[in-house]
Amino acid sequence: VQLVESGGGLAQVGGTLRLSCAASGSISSINAMAWYRQAPGKERELVAVISNSGYVYYAASVKGRFTISRDNANAVNMLYLQMKSLKLEDTAMYYCAIPQDFDSDFVDYWGQGTQVTVSS
Repeated sequence: VQLVESGGGLAQVGGTLRLSCAASGSISSINAMAWYRQAPGKERELVAVISNSGYVYYAASVKGRFTISRDNANAVNMLYLQMKSLKLEDTAMYYCAIPQDFDSDFVDYWGQGTQVTVSS
């Protein structure tokens, strides 16, 4: 599976950004898709995950502000992360990921990452 993210960039506090991830290849093996992020000097953390049937989970730090969604209609599966009410602490490299399952900590595939920078 190949994952390509896009949509990162610079936003102001309180602003919005939308990240996209295109998944191609052996997408029939995908059970769930997720967004992770890693801020400078910090460990990579789960932001949100969505199952094939649409179940979602959000980290407490983003719940109510971020929305994860998927479009599985075509040969290329699309994953999105709509981010609003951005905070300085949302600044990080964001990674699209394919976990082994919806509630698994193990990730089979990673994207290359897209930078999100929130400024005041």
